[in-house]
Amino acid sequence: QVQLVESGGGLVQPGGSLRLSCAASGFTFSIYAMKWYRQAPGKEREWVATINSSGALRTYADSVKGRFTISRDNAKSTVYLQMNSLKPEDTAKYYCNVVRTNEYWGQGTQVTVSS
Repeated sequence: QVQLVESGGGLVQPGGSLRLSCAASGFTFSIYAMKWYRQAPGKEREWVATINSSGALRTYADSVKGRFTISRDNAKSTVYLQMNSLKPEDTAKYYCNVVRTNEYWGQGTQVTVSS
């Protein structure tokens, strides 16, 4: 069965950095694009970034462009989200996502940006 397990969240001060990880299992990771989403309290879930199967193509939401970097290690079946210059408005639960015949989500990891 497909499993996505996020980790790496935490409390960080504005301007700080975090690196999120999403370990995938139960499917052939290397042939699927992977995405990160986030959901802040009281708001809808929003797309953050996508990386294609090889890692050559990456796209970002305007709100994170230039600050966040998505990457993947197909040998480890893991996708990452490096987050720099964090702002309080980045506070949210972050989820990784894959679409095969169905759509799959991890349980999420909380990121809180506060002084």
